[in-house]
Amino acid sequence: MQDQSPQHLEQVRAITDTIRNLFQDALLAVNLHGSAVAGGLRPQSDIDLLAVIDRSMTRAQRKALLSDLLRLSGRHPAPLAGPRCIEVMVFLKADLTALAFPARAEFVYGEWLRDSFEAGQLPMPVSDPENTLVLAQARQVALPLFGSDLKALLPDVPLEHVRNAMRDNLPALVGGLRGDERNVLLTLARMWRTAVTGEFIAKDAAATWAALRMPDHDTDTLIYAREAYLGRIDDQWEDRRSAAWSTAAHLRQRVSELL
Repeated sequence: MQDQSPQHLEQVRAITDTIRNLFQDALLAVNLHGSAVAGGLRPQSDIDLLAVIDRSMTRAQRKALLSDLLRLSGRHPAPLAGPRCIEVMVFLKADLTALAFPARAEFVYGEWLRDSFEAGQLPMPVSDPENTLVLAQARQVALPLFGSDLKALLPDVPLEHVRNAMRDNLPALVGGLRGDERNVLLTLARMWRTAVTGEFIAKDAAATWAALRMPDHDTDTLIYAREAYLGRIDDQWEDRRSAAWSTAAHLRQRVSELL
């Protein structure tokens, strides 16, 4: 893990221990992925963990894991001195072996879902294009914390699956631009890079790559988002709405042309 903050390391240990204690001998692996192992945690980066089990979760296990994650995860936006936001995904080994599109996750926790969870919703199995993208990225770069390396459990994710997932995710991603400008623009830049090369890289690196291939006015907006992601500026988008929409439209067009 490239971020050596004792608090964040303790958060990872606590989540891993929770997962191990809950699943016992059904647990095959826990892998850390995302920014923590691919470029380093940025100021607002989540801690991303992926677990693989060999049998379906019971309702009691879903409730227990959800309760622990609600306690261990920082609320979004996480304060710099506090615990990080956590994303935990649990997959069945059988679903990875016979990988379908979209990929099926047994359990998904993320802070964007907190309100519904606190209102009583329980995480249930879900097939979603986003699961496909998470698996493809994690298979490329992940750090085993317990059990097997993810590559031993997950076959290569077909590039066709990745392209289909990006295509299916585009409308909702762009539709959520207002209020999430930084993340949407950087995600679009990474999609473009992935559509060209088939590889996943960190969002800031993808923004640097994309900025070299864009008109100056859109480059300025994307670099602004990148600098905020790196914690170098405090981004304010109220006076940049039209610029953000313009840059998002340009990026979406470039991605769409390749899918």
